[in-house]
Amino acid sequence: MALALVFGVILLISVSLSGVAARTILSTALMFLVAGAVIGQGGLGLVDIPSDGLFVTALADLALFTVLFVDGQRAGLPDLKEGWRITGRTLGLAMPLTMIGIAVPAHYLAGLDWTTALLVGAILSPTDPVFASAIVGRQDVPIRLRRLLNVESGLNDGLALPFVLIFLATAANRDAHLGEIALELVAGLALGIVIPAVVVLAWRAKILTAEPRLQALGPLAIAIILYASCHLTHANPYLAAFAAGSTIATLDRVSAEHFEHFGDLLSETTKFAALLVFGALITPERISHLSVGDWAVAVLAILLVRPASMMLSLLRTPLTTHERSAAAWFGPKGFASVVYGLLALQAGIPQGDHVFDLVAITIALSIVLHSSTDVPVAKMLRIEPPDNLPTGQPASAARAEPDEPMKS
Repeated sequence: MALALVFGVILLISVSLSGVAARTILSTALMFLVAGAVIGQGGLGLVDIPSDGLFVTALADLALFTVLFVDGQRAGLPDLKEGWRITGRTLGLAMPLTMIGIAVPAHYLAGLDWTTALLVGAILSPTDPVFASAIVGRQDVPIRLRRLLNVESGLNDGLALPFVLIFLATAANRDAHLGEIALELVAGLALGIVIPAVVVLAWRAKILTAEPRLQALGPLAIAIILYASCHLTHANPYLAAFAAGSTIATLDRVSAEHFEHFGDLLSETTKFAALLVFGALITPERISHLSVGDWAVAVLAILLVRPASMMLSLLRTPLTTHERSAAAWFGPKGFASVVYGLLALQAGIPQGDHVFDLVAITIALSIVLHSSTDVPVAKMLRIEPPDNLPTGQPASAARAEPDEPMKS
């Protein structure tokens, strides 16, 4: 109950300060991360959450699935087609360069063997711009930049998983079973398209009409069915989640719009819960043994490898210099890396603890840097932070503008 109590308190504080956070470098994501560290065994010791427990893995997995499902509904088929050339370059060039670029210092500076170093590179190659919602969540940010960051993060989570599984199997001296991995990817993509498509087409029958106040629950029901189906069939749930969201947005824009506000709140809630638990795992005991080389890997991954890889992949594209710089900077490491890091910890590979600790400090550093710099970068793009946010005053005393998305 201590964990639930702290979560409720921090959530209340975050909501109450969300207006301030939307205009400053204050970050609600960072608040949950710090709160987790304070209540964990490295702080007050109020909760004891084993990093190898199923609860942590399940929560991170559910949070990632929810975020990808919601993000997918912002990227219908027309959006994917329109921005595919730029997104394809980031996935086909920037992502492999990031993977290799992280593996090199992980080998030479952190002392990992090449297989394990490549595993670290694969774990940290996905991005998660939910920590940069002042960029992705604002309608006045250039659409091509928002679409690029959103689609890239939605697809690279699932695309990184095969490499993670291959390097995990190699590090554990097991066969990688490439055929099974490919089948899981294809199955996830297929389920993510077929299940929502069947439901949405069925909704077009005159007898199937939803009461307006319940319409947002339709996509939620699809998400629950899809999540369970993926885990029962071992299909890739992350590709399935993004594909499902995109399918709904393509075939039923009305349902996607009804679900948007509810979905945003749902993804925020699961994300913050996962951050609180993740923060509790980052204890002084876990990170005290890390060397200068380990910390150097984390810093290089965020400040050099991702920006350089992204800038190279975006050469000779229609993006402006400021847009390229924003896209290169916002490569935060989030839930996919948390889930994959936990997989490495639980796989029993020789350097599994070292891998998880290295991944953990990189994610923590990324959350600190990226979630506190979204507003300054938005200003660089000449986008003013939201003003005239609603207060607790009566409606007659305060003429508030429509709500802005809460900054993470």
